[in-house]
This record gives sequence, C-alpha cells and structure tokens, in this order.
Amino acid sequence: METIRRASHAGSWYTDNPQKLAEELDGWIRAAGLPKSSDVRGVIAPHAGYSYSGRAAAYAFGNIDPTNITRVFLLGPSHHYYTTKCALSTATVYQTPIGDLPIDLEVIEELKATGKFESMNIRVDETEHSMEMHLPYLSKVFEGYPVKIVPILVGALSAENEAMYGKLLAKYIDDPHNFFSVSSDFCHWGSRFNYMHYDKKYGAIHKSIEALDKMGMDIIETGDADAFKQYLLEYDNTICGRHPISVFLHMLRNSSTKIKIKFLRYEQSSQCKTTRDSSVSYASAAAKVDA
Repeated sequence: METIRRASHAGSWYTDNPQKLAEELDGWIRAAGLPKSSDVRGVIAPHAGYSYSGRAAAYAFGNIDPTNITRVFLLGPSHHYYTTKCALSTATVYQTPIGDLPIDLEVIEELKATGKFESMNIRVDETEHSMEMHLPYLSKVFEGYPVKIVPILVGALSAENEAMYGKLLAKYIDDPHNFFSVSSDFCHWGSRFNYMHYDKKYGAIHKSIEALDKMGMDIIETGDADAFKQYLLEYDNTICGRHPISVFLHMLRNSSTKIKIKFLRYEQSSQCKTTRDSSVSYASAAAKVDA
C-alpha cells in the first residue's frame, strides 16, 4: 500500500508551481557554476525557506554527479517532535512539486531490524521541514535517474548515540551508489533565538557570528566529531543540525572510504549590527572522496 508524504511546505517555504520551482533551482545551480563530480558522496546544506537559503544550497547540490547514485540517505534534525533516537519514515513516497521520490523500503526494513530506530508517523513526517527542503533539489539533480531515498529523522542524541548511529550507518558509505544529504542551518542569532554570543574583537556583530560559524565549519572539515562536540559545549552555537552533522562525522570516521568535507559557501539571512537584530546563517559543503 502506498503511503504518500505530501510536500507540506510547498506554497509557503518554496513555490508550489512546478515550472517556477524548476526554473529557480536551475538558475541557482547555474549561478553557483560548480563542476559535477562523481567523487562527491555527500553534502551538508541548509533547510530554510528558499527565498533565504535556496541560493546557498545550490553550492552543495550543484556538485552532484547523479550518474552512479541510486540511493540517497537524508539526515535531518527534528524541530517539533522530541526523541532521543533516530526515527524512520513510514511513508513509501515523498512528493515534490517537480517529481516524486520513492523510499527504499528494503533499507528501511534493514535499519528497522537493528532495533535502534523508532518510526515516525506521517503527521510528524509532514510537520518537519528539515528533510523536505532538500527534496526539490534532489528531485532536480536526479531528474531522469532512478534514485530512492532513505529519510532518517535525527533526534536529540547523546554523544554515545551519535557514535552508535555513526558506526551503524558507516557501511553504507562504502557503497559508491549511496549518497548522503545532511540538513543543517548554522547560527541562529538574536533575542528571539535566545542566543546572543558576541565577541567584540571581530567588530560588527555579524562578523563575530561569521567567525563563530567558521570556527565550527573548520572543525567539521577536520572530520573530528569529538572536537565538534567540544566546540558546541564551549560556544553553544545554535547549529540546528548539530546531531545529523555529528552522526555523519562518526560515519566518515568508521567507514573505510576516506571522505573529506569542504565548505563552499557561507551566507547570513541579514547582517546583525545591533542587539535588536537577528539572523540565521547558511553553510553548504560537499563531502568528497579524498584520493
């Protein structure tokens, strides 16, 4: 029986007009002007509304060569549903305005059999936006290619569980037909986010935010999950996809394929100058086989 996860944020977070959406995505990918590489095996990309982060996300998705990839694992944080585990989708297909993405039920069953995952119902699935915001890009990039997806909602994991899921999923990295789409925004700054870290030595507030984000991005690029954990403990930077990123770092550490993460784009929704301002940061990275 088919269970459809509707594109619940289409028409609000991004356009539900298929032609307009396809044109927007094509335009952003063209503007990023990146060469497609079969060595790119994963991305870290933002998940805000496309008017905010659509352009930045192209610097992640524009790297993908779809030729050999048949399966995409999605790792997204949970914004509304609290769990200390990872949860699997109960849908059989994810809709987007520009084409549907079937779920790889075989891999879902395989993961379920480990006993480490819970299932999220369709309501939880449709309320969450973190993975949905990657879907139109994936649908566009894999147009004409038979790709299946494995959506994994990553809960508020302990450091031990991040490592456990990383080990468990690491084997999938060693199959070059698999791809990984990791969803995260970076610093959410301002009183409405309850986060106002400001180091005056950088001058303007937005420069301090950028320095803080870049520090985190540099650590992610080293692939050191423990150093990333330390950074988060020290600065508490409001990186909403901290758990998916950490799981991904543990996966890379435990796989036999050497893969290196490199950030290609950094943007802020606006430039904070006073404590009345607020902004969200967006960073895009490609995870590439390190020859």
